[in-house]
Amino acid sequence: MAVQSLAITAFLELSQQHPVLDVRSPAEYAHAHIPGARSLPLFTDEERKVVGTLYKQKSREEAIKAGLDYFGGKMRPMVETVEDLFPKQAPGERTVLVHCWRGGMRSAGVAWLLDLYGFRVYTLQGGYKAWRRWALEQFERPWPLRILGGYTGSGKTEVLLRLQRQGQPVIDLEGLAHHKGSAFGNIGLPPQPGQEQFENKLAWSLWQVSRQHPGAPIWVEDESQRLGDVNLPIVFWKQMRDQPLWFLEIPFEARLQHIVQEYGALDRERVVNAILRIKKRLGGLETKEALLALVEDRVADSFRILLTYYDRWYRKGLQNREELASLLHTIACDRVHESNSQFLAHT
Repeated sequence: MAVQSLAITAFLELSQQHPVLDVRSPAEYAHAHIPGARSLPLFTDEERKVVGTLYKQKSREEAIKAGLDYFGGKMRPMVETVEDLFPKQAPGERTVLVHCWRGGMRSAGVAWLLDLYGFRVYTLQGGYKAWRRWALEQFERPWPLRILGGYTGSGKTEVLLRLQRQGQPVIDLEGLAHHKGSAFGNIGLPPQPGQEQFENKLAWSLWQVSRQHPGAPIWVEDESQRLGDVNLPIVFWKQMRDQPLWFLEIPFEARLQHIVQEYGALDRERVVNAILRIKKRLGGLETKEALLALVEDRVADSFRILLTYYDRWYRKGLQNREELASLLHTIACDRVHESNSQFLAHT
């Protein structure tokens, strides 16, 4: 069998059935990678540095020789690692996709080894750089978005997930960012991805949803451009701002009760620190009262102050939309519940 090199679209299509092996260094992979790809580094971070230095300061040939020194002892472990991905298949039935940074010597070397052993191997033309170009291009595409809005505590994420279970196309931006968008948004969640990896995850999600539901409207939650430490790509976010907005109008007290249930059991020290981070915008008196209520275990009183603050900021962002009157569709709901999805199912 001969190794075949594929353009990005064909590579991604095959990735739906076969494992993707990222042979860049551990640091490169940790920084950002194709979602779902497995790390199979040809070189350690230090080895990559040595090879790169030789390439720049001496010659391509010296760099290759050093790389071969490192590669030699890793050949068998690499083959066995890949073999473990296919416990019940014969070598000729095993297909893998391999890429490095720009489709150069690292992916070629690993592809040669795996092909020699009997795997069917495909490499990515242009490597990870080609993926990044493709990912950024996704945000330039016009998407048929449907925006779900509502004040803080409206249960928008729960409604979106219910729509998703019902078979409608949904992208959970907060889930991709590991952040719920407020100063309290990362408490109890995993660490956020870096900006590049967040973009990778979003581009991948858009592509997956569009493959599964060609031409169908895609539900996303109304968000500010910033979600904690990451930003929605500006072109994509501007698209969101220009789309029709379905707004869940839910009474303040119902939302407050939901917020208390959701955030009331969180680590108090982290909640206090989150309140202090918004002190300047919240105001000195409101900050003091919110903290005092929290210390005295009057959780509802504390979150009443915070919810009033977030309502004010969301309202401001809502009014900043151009052509708001023609975009806004208000849906009155008497409670916070995932069943509010029924009002959206046929819009």
